[in-house]
Amino acid sequence: MNQIYNLIVILASQLLKIIAVFSPKMKLFVNGRKSVFQTLANKIQSSDKTIWFHAASLGEYEQGLPVIEAIKQQFPTHKIVVTFFSPSGYEVRKNNTIADVTVYLPMDTISNAKKFIKLVHPEMAFFIKYEYWPNYLNELKNQQIKTYLISGILRENQAFFKWYGGFYRNALKTFDYFFVQNDRSKILLQSIGFNNVKVSGDTRFDRVVSILERDNSLDFIEQFKDNKTIIVMGSSWPKDENLLVNYINQSSDEVKFIIAPHNIKSEQIQELKKSISKKTVLFSENVETRLIGSDVETRLIASLQEYNVFIIDTIGILTKIYSYADIAYVGGGFGNPGVHNILEPATFGVPVVIGPNYSHFAEATALVNMEGCISIQNQIQLNESFDLLLQNKEERLEKGHICSTFVQMNKGATQTIMNHILS
Repeated sequence: MNQIYNLIVILASQLLKIIAVFSPKMKLFVNGRKSVFQTLANKIQSSDKTIWFHAASLGEYEQGLPVIEAIKQQFPTHKIVVTFFSPSGYEVRKNNTIADVTVYLPMDTISNAKKFIKLVHPEMAFFIKYEYWPNYLNELKNQQIKTYLISGILRENQAFFKWYGGFYRNALKTFDYFFVQNDRSKILLQSIGFNNVKVSGDTRFDRVVSILERDNSLDFIEQFKDNKTIIVMGSSWPKDENLLVNYINQSSDEVKFIIAPHNIKSEQIQELKKSISKKTVLFSENVETRLIGSDVETRLIASLQEYNVFIIDTIGILTKIYSYADIAYVGGGFGNPGVHNILEPATFGVPVVIGPNYSHFAEATALVNMEGCISIQNQIQLNESFDLLLQNKEERLEKGHICSTFVQMNKGATQTIMNHILS
């Protein structure tokens, strides 16, 4: 099986180079890996002490960030190396300030794994939530490097738990410890002989709780809101937007809307804007920004008070925008795998509305069951949910309170992980 796997990885690497000619995203995936080893050689010396974190994409990076910050505080003289598999993670966070080195993870070949581990020589390695690369994991084991899975989540349909999953179960044997999100994941691991596992919870709760401690103010959102009720629609997809636009076009002018689409390609943004009959403004056309350290400084080109709808065709500020929301709609729930991160609005005590596909996300399932979050399946249900929350302030505040309390009660995973590592 090892030989078959390695052959597949090599063939996939060659195929991706061909696909990259036609796909901009795949071009980033392929070209971004060309200079990884040179970057590592330039930035890491043989005398450096290092700790390595791997995230599949942006969501996993954000999930692991509380642990990265805690490790950096505990081991201030170590260099932090962060790797991404996906361009959607790397391209957004390649200039993060928490890591000393941020690169793509080279494809999982035996030679790449040996070269990578030799250059990075980490004292510890952390894989966030999932992604089990056998050659990297085997090399970490061969070098006797402590390896952990954090915020892990396991499901019955994964290959580890099938009769044919021996090869993949062997990959799990390389981990020194598993920190998983729930009891079901622990039971599944124990069913195949792994007892080096602890239910620590989800570090995303620590991440969103920490958001409350920072400055979330945005002057241009303050001006746009103009003391009116505001619905923030975050990470929306076309199926979400079709319903949202229908509601916006028949809504009262006393309600304002912010839409932060998942895809911010210019042509799609323009189509969205054209579909809205209310007075609509784009971030890119009316707000100038510049990055100062890790903060964004903004300057308005025109007054935003007169507009009803504000389309955010940029990235990196949605979390702060949620702090201004009276109601949040989080997109993705009409597609697969489902709804995006509902914890960011929830931590601000904002009631959340989502589409029907949320069963793969424990926090969404819990909040729907607790009635802090409303799941809708069609236009009528969306209209009714928004109308209820707009017209009944007590209902709105109660659902928001459920959301914020839920987040606060589930924090603490980072401390559990750190206590074990340092023991």
